[in-house]
Amino acid sequence: MEKDLSTIAAIDIGTTKIVAITGNKNKDGRYEITGFGTHPSKGIKRGVVLNIEQTINSIKSAIEKANPDDNESFNNIYVGVAGQHIKSLKNRGELELDEENSKINQEHIDRLTEMMYDTNIEPGEEILHIIPQNYIIGQETGIDNPVGMVAQSLQANFHIVIGQKTLLNNINNCLGNLDINVKSLILEPLASAKAVLTTHEKDIGVALVDIGGGTTDIAVFKNNTLIHSAVIPIGGNIITKDIKQTFSIIEDQAEELKIQYGSALQEKSQEDLIISIEGLKGREKKEFSLKDLCLIIQARMEEIIHAVMFQIESSKFQGQLSAGIVITGGGALLKNLKQLVSFISGYDVRIAYPSEHICGKYSEIINKPQFSTAIGLIMKGYEFSENDNEKILKKINLKKEKEVKIKEKKDNKFLDNFKTKVSKLFDEDED
Repeated sequence: MEKDLSTIAAIDIGTTKIVAITGNKNKDGRYEITGFGTHPSKGIKRGVVLNIEQTINSIKSAIEKANPDDNESFNNIYVGVAGQHIKSLKNRGELELDEENSKINQEHIDRLTEMMYDTNIEPGEEILHIIPQNYIIGQETGIDNPVGMVAQSLQANFHIVIGQKTLLNNINNCLGNLDINVKSLILEPLASAKAVLTTHEKDIGVALVDIGGGTTDIAVFKNNTLIHSAVIPIGGNIITKDIKQTFSIIEDQAEELKIQYGSALQEKSQEDLIISIEGLKGREKKEFSLKDLCLIIQARMEEIIHAVMFQIESSKFQGQLSAGIVITGGGALLKNLKQLVSFISGYDVRIAYPSEHICGKYSEIINKPQFSTAIGLIMKGYEFSENDNEKILKKINLKKEKEVKIKEKKDNKFLDNFKTKVSKLFDEDED
């Protein structure tokens, strides 16, 4: 299989699991996953590192499972981040061009984007992503790509993603202790969106909802642009805890009940069904009504869905999402979730898998909603690498162009000086 770039490595640090993954992009644009490992997450809560040592051990175990013979492929990685500390804001920037009626080029766009790093943010915060939404030239708004257009100034609207610096540094410190260099931190819903959304969906309007263990991540797109992102600090784990407390059982049993029998909607045909589980250490079996189990799950899922709807309304695009809602993440596997979300939201809903983009021996194992973020991190890693390569090539070409212009100026100066000297000689002869 031909590879157009070197291997990309990524780590998804979730509340319930750590996923370590490597992959190559083939000539057809699909991603062959060459290494894959997952390990229960310890020391993480709602996307935030609470115990450095436990987190380091969990990451190390996942990497060892992904590539037991060669951990060097994880020396430079892309890392997914989420957590309730993540927030976003909008800002507008303006760049006066060097000359009146200049032709806009990529360098102008890059300079305008870099200016956004001067955006006023709270002390202790750090900018993660600066995402252009659209450009403005004079009275013309909503321009997707202004390159080649003539203008006196260039304006743009930006979506800026921000996180708490200390919490982001804790992730870097965990990986630094394993001698791993982080190439970039990537907002997890951006990665998930890359893996499961189509260009058409992002164009006509869609809300991605990634339901993880500790958080529910949201990304709203319109006209192929991210217009809103948010992290809700509740996920599938809170359902497990409710089941545990209500039925007075241990967490592993509660999780098993949720996975095996759980449903986001109560079904009338199952109202009288009774579930039984083994008691602890010689104790009698415990019996529960399936109806009661589903009522617990439905109540929590409704809470999550209403929080999602609040974020969609906050985007101001709730009436423009023609592609509706796309759900991924481990929570997407809950039975009847699609029906409940559609009933509450009024949108068309689909459950998303990353199958379209992956190939290779791991493709069946990882073609699950809970691995959408990990697949998306590989895809975003390639996107970042390609952009970096383009920028390097542009800088090289610009340098060459400048060198040529400098040489031309020197040659012209030499020629002018030579002509002047020759002219003086002829003038002297005439005298």
